[in-house]
Amino acid sequence: MRNIIAYFVRYPKTVNILILFFVVFGVAGIINLKSSFFPLIDSKFISINATYPGASPEEIEEGVVLKIEENLKGIIGITRVTSTSRENFGGILVETDDDYDIETILFEVKNAVDKVPSFPIDLEPIVVTKIEEQQPTVVFSLTGNNISLKSLKNISNNIEDDLRKMENISQITMSGYPDEEIEIAINENILLAYNLSFQEIINSVNNSNILVTGGNIKTSREDFLIRAKNKNYYANELQNIVLKNDNKGKIIRLGDVANIKDKFSDSPTKRFVDYKSSVVLTVSTTNSEDLLESAKTINSFIDNFNDKNENLKLTVLKDYSVSLKQRTNLLLENGGIGIFLVLIFLSLFLNIRLAFWVAFSIPISFLGMLIFAGQFGITINLMSLFGMIVVIGILVDDGIVIAENIYRHYERGKTAEQAAIDGTLEVMPAIVSAIITTIIAFSTLLFLAGDVGNFFGEVAMIVILTLTVSLVEALIILPTHLAHSNALKSGKIEQKKSKFNFFEKMRLINNKGFQIMDWLRDKIYSPALAFSLQYRFLSLSGFIAALYLTFNSVTAGIIPVDFFPTIASDVVTVNLKMPMGTSEKITDSIISLVEKNAILSGEELENKFMKNDERKLIQYSSKNIGFAADDMSLVKGFGDVGGASTASLEIWMLDSEERPQEIKASILANLIREKTGEILGSEKFVVNDATNFGGSPVSISLMSNNLNELKEAKIEITNTLKSNPFLTDVTNNDPEGIKEIQIKLKQNAYLLNLDLNKVMSQVRSAFFGAEAQRFQRGEDEIKVWVRYDKNSRSYVNNLEQMKILTPGGDRVTLNEIATYNIIRGDVSINHLDGKKEIQINANLADKSISAADIVFNLQSNLIPKIKSKYPSITASFEGQFREANKTIKSAYIVFPLALFLIFCTIGFTFRTYSQPFLLLLLIPFSLTTVAWGHLLHGFPVNVISLLGIIALIGILVNDGLVLISKFNSNLREGMSFDDALFQAGTVRFRAIFLTSITTMAGLAPIILEKSFQAQLLKPMAISIAYGIGYATFLTLILLPILISITNTLKVNGTWLVSGKIVDKREVESPVVELNRKK
Repeated sequence: MRNIIAYFVRYPKTVNILILFFVVFGVAGIINLKSSFFPLIDSKFISINATYPGASPEEIEEGVVLKIEENLKGIIGITRVTSTSRENFGGILVETDDDYDIETILFEVKNAVDKVPSFPIDLEPIVVTKIEEQQPTVVFSLTGNNISLKSLKNISNNIEDDLRKMENISQITMSGYPDEEIEIAINENILLAYNLSFQEIINSVNNSNILVTGGNIKTSREDFLIRAKNKNYYANELQNIVLKNDNKGKIIRLGDVANIKDKFSDSPTKRFVDYKSSVVLTVSTTNSEDLLESAKTINSFIDNFNDKNENLKLTVLKDYSVSLKQRTNLLLENGGIGIFLVLIFLSLFLNIRLAFWVAFSIPISFLGMLIFAGQFGITINLMSLFGMIVVIGILVDDGIVIAENIYRHYERGKTAEQAAIDGTLEVMPAIVSAIITTIIAFSTLLFLAGDVGNFFGEVAMIVILTLTVSLVEALIILPTHLAHSNALKSGKIEQKKSKFNFFEKMRLINNKGFQIMDWLRDKIYSPALAFSLQYRFLSLSGFIAALYLTFNSVTAGIIPVDFFPTIASDVVTVNLKMPMGTSEKITDSIISLVEKNAILSGEELENKFMKNDERKLIQYSSKNIGFAADDMSLVKGFGDVGGASTASLEIWMLDSEERPQEIKASILANLIREKTGEILGSEKFVVNDATNFGGSPVSISLMSNNLNELKEAKIEITNTLKSNPFLTDVTNNDPEGIKEIQIKLKQNAYLLNLDLNKVMSQVRSAFFGAEAQRFQRGEDEIKVWVRYDKNSRSYVNNLEQMKILTPGGDRVTLNEIATYNIIRGDVSINHLDGKKEIQINANLADKSISAADIVFNLQSNLIPKIKSKYPSITASFEGQFREANKTIKSAYIVFPLALFLIFCTIGFTFRTYSQPFLLLLLIPFSLTTVAWGHLLHGFPVNVISLLGIIALIGILVNDGLVLISKFNSNLREGMSFDDALFQAGTVRFRAIFLTSITTMAGLAPIILEKSFQAQLLKPMAISIAYGIGYATFLTLILLPILISITNTLKVNGTWLVSGKIVDKREVESPVVELNRKK
């Protein structure tokens, strides 16, 4: 290595070429780097969807879901299977292990579905797909003046087609309208008058509305294709289909007996933006697309569209590129401030010229990192930018140590080149070990399970790549610059005379900084170190007491602990669920009242905090009928059942960077709750004001195949959670079902050769509909339904009086052959890993409350009582608990391995067992200020904090390596043990102090940032900054104490084994090695 360093030091132009390489390819890397809102995450979910028109949840469960679930058992790589069976639909969600190839598992899942021996005849083809990871880019609405929903839909289809032709846009979803269909509506009296049945009408449509080829004719001159082209695609074209002839020879056509019309299905799917009927389009980016470029294209399209159309308007509801730019600017601003603070401290406590060349490592290291970032799937996003902030202070650590050491060698009288070579080589083992240990610590984030590992793994990759490049900069580029610049000679060169000389002024600042540093070292640190070494056990007990106090404060709840921090949002969502069977009109009236209260709440906050501001706090409100608002939990799952009893609101607030900081989404949400009050009869009324990373704060899944016990346990737990003042929005996925009319045949029905299947098929055709045909009309799949008209389907009495056609051709009323009773049925049947499941969720009434405390309380108190009372029940805590548990469980494996690798690295460097062990012993002590730092900033210690602690380990060890390296060097030079230890602390005081303060300075802006956007990142920054601050004290005081105590144990141990009293220095590894060589 000496030859390599010497080569570059002697030929400085080679270093300039190396720098040029980093600049050119680094800029190229920036240009090619894509942008995304969050890190790109590989898909790990597979969905299996089955549509079975007219089937009940029980039919779906028994005929489809159970069969598929049984075949999925034993497939390697599947971690869990969840399913839901609903009216007409069954869905299965397969979660896969990150360690297995999802494409292989997808193939196995498809095979498992194909191996099911039989499915119901009317089941549509089952769709098995991998759920691609997508990130929303722009959400916008289409509204118009006096324009029908049908026209809005057609226009939105055209918009979709235009957007798909553009680069970087592939994923577009539209909502706000039901599916289109053709309805052949029949009145029973007409059926009787013409002696027609549903099946005859279906057969006539199928046999007439066709496009079929009848072969071909080949003549001697040319060929002819025989074809019947009688395919019609619109309702008015079906009027003339012939059904039959009457007794008088008159032809009866479909239009004579039925009302045929193109219409939207009866599913109440509607969206209103600012009280106008609208279609909402959401454009998402995949892992191969650039979010900023896509958003730019979409916004340009929207502007052009609005300029060309007067009666139509596209309104941007949410542009995620704006949020990304704001977060980018926020982090760049904080990063810039961090760099500035680092430069200030370097300039203050280090020679200004040395400081310049040490700081030069920051841009060079970042440019080098950007060369390789794209190859590792890194994009410009919130996490990667945070990674750059984290590494700013760490980057200059090795440079400080090397620069200071080179300067010391130069002051001894060596030439600049020789000082650069010798100074670098002396500390190189410690520097390389420090970089490797930091890389090992951060690399653990790459192996953590769950979304935490996926999100923060990008932080780790940024740090690892940047530190790797910084090692090249510190060992090759920095020594060369110091050898061939005036950095080493600045104290000796003559200054040019001028009115204002920068370096002269900076020398005055340096002198003041050196005086402060000398005062800290000589007047504060040296006496403290001497006292600590003299009263070792007293000093050690102080550190232990501080750690013990911290541990008890955490367990006592003084320092709160939680799963994840809450991510603030600019959108407040309201989800309303009324009992199944509630009419659309009633549901609409209630959600409209909530919307009115939301607008009033916004105006109230405007009057209080935005008096002289013309802008509106609530930018847009979107009312949705028939479906829930977008899920904000960042986890995959099944949405609400939907239907006429479901409604939701999306309240889009003024961006958090533009509105007053006092106005939080939680305040608006609480006002909406207060003004609305309790909605009598509602099964669900949830107001969400933030994104819950990992899912619901409190989520309990109850599993059992005993449905009665399951439902009773659900009621008991739900009531308990509702009575808890710390919880709100208590809901479950087992709402009360719609009223069912359950039909039972009388004995006389069987005398007429009727059975339940024959009767119910006719009832189903009349009241649900029989699908006569299905065809493609443009982009829409159109189903042709034959059923009773709406009026006939609106009264129970019409069911009683319905005429049932017997196999003999006679017609009897239903009430003559059957009885019925009305009970509540099931809306959906959910499974978790093969067992019936009911999940109960709750939000925190106050975001400062610890969800972990509540969950642990439920685990230890409520759940044991439930299991004792209902033996068949098993409980699983989901949501944030499961996500946190996945991360922590993986940390149990990864963390010890990382510690072992760090131990090995240090052991190889110093060729000893005790010194690596002593460095690792500092880790638990550093947690003292980590915990109190969270309390000071009002954050609970959470899983994100744990990531900071893991990262802290590598940084913490660095300072210890520098001190121990100097201690070992002093011993080799012949110093006594006490002098070697004391001098190692005083000589390395400046380097250790500077490396720590620059790391803290780099993170300080993000810790002090008040913006909502930084809340997810602050726990990790707090852990690192406060931990490294205290670690400086631990390295300079506690580490020498531990080295001294260990030395005493070694001396006494040698005396016990050999009976010899040896000198302190003789038992230390560097001296033992020297003696062995002699």
